[in-house]
Amino acid sequence: DPSAANMGVVEKIKEIEEEMARTQKNKATEYHLGLLKARLARLRSQLLESSSKAGGTGEGFDVKRYGDARVALIGFPSVGKSTLLSSLTGTHSEQAAYEFTTLTCIPGVIHYKSTKIQLLDLPGIIEGAASGSGRGKQVIAVARSADLVIIVLDASKEAGDNHKTLLEGELESVGLRLNKRPPDIYFKKKKAGGVAFNSTLPLTKMGPDPGRLVYSILHDYKIHNAEVLFREDASLDEFIDVLEGNRRYVKCLYIYNKIDVVTLEEVDTIARKEHSVVISCNLNLNLDFLLEKLWQYLGLVRVYTKKRGDPPDFANPIVLTAGRNGVTVDSACNQIHKDLARDFKFAFVWGLSTKYNPQRCGLSHQLADEDVLQICKKTAEEQRHDKNYSEKVQAYYDSYHEKKKKKPPLKN
Repeated sequence: DPSAANMGVVEKIKEIEEEMARTQKNKATEYHLGLLKARLARLRSQLLESSSKAGGTGEGFDVKRYGDARVALIGFPSVGKSTLLSSLTGTHSEQAAYEFTTLTCIPGVIHYKSTKIQLLDLPGIIEGAASGSGRGKQVIAVARSADLVIIVLDASKEAGDNHKTLLEGELESVGLRLNKRPPDIYFKKKKAGGVAFNSTLPLTKMGPDPGRLVYSILHDYKIHNAEVLFREDASLDEFIDVLEGNRRYVKCLYIYNKIDVVTLEEVDTIARKEHSVVISCNLNLNLDFLLEKLWQYLGLVRVYTKKRGDPPDFANPIVLTAGRNGVTVDSACNQIHKDLARDFKFAFVWGLSTKYNPQRCGLSHQLADEDVLQICKKTAEEQRHDKNYSEKVQAYYDSYHEKKKKKPPLKN
């Protein structure tokens, strides 16, 4: 029975957490705590995998991706998520003076700077959401698919950052890493040869003997042949994230709503915190700055296309997202047509990403916001001289005949 097995895993997690809380943190216990952390991470991954396998029959929030980026609103009940969605998108989301008004996922679209940003209003989550309390698993699953997570907090209740810390803990425990980048650790499994461990700099966060700790954690994961190279002073948690390989690194913005009910000094203190924006949905305060901040965190890049001899098309830009497929000329080509990158010769680029205008660029050139792009394809003669031209022709004929076979016979 999967639910009984899950209960066993939850109990084991609880036991390890209690043992970690009991253990004093010093040089002598660092090694033991490291092993406990690795065990805890493995059990949490096991819990996630089992819930995703068993989740086929459960009711999730199946919302189709729309627009150029997806933003998820997460927070405790009655902090103003639905009011924020209605203020920014014009989509109606039920609002009331009682908790848990929103019971499902309500999508809305923000039209900003010629782009469409999908905003998802999710039900309020409670403590223990990661282990399934109050539809928490579905809410967190949607958050994993978002390009940006917005944590909505009540400014009147956030004196000691308790809600913020709780929400961060819930998201961290399911593999979401907020405002962090993947650690620069090279890890590769091998078939033989034992464990080769090395680092390019002294490791200060891995205890007195980093090598021994890495060996024992790999042994705990039943990995006996691997290459490990630390290129930065990473911590043990970051090394475990690399081993797990299922972590999602997402940007996060903390929005403090209801600033109209707290003092100006408190608002000033909150506004100076990192990754924070203060707003009031009731009085429509600071919403324009919130949209600017949203744009900045999503890292959207608008690229205007240009045909040879014609002025650029400023009406319909191609929107590239750094977190999805990158912001290179190659990703712009793939967004226009999948075969365009194959027949690509060079591109002319005008804008902030170039040293002079126009600059002749290749597929790997990084584009900046509001660049103008003109793509030059290879001529038919140049395509014939390609090494893999015959393979392309053969692939085209194969696909043509496949389509012909699938066509139903003509009715007589």
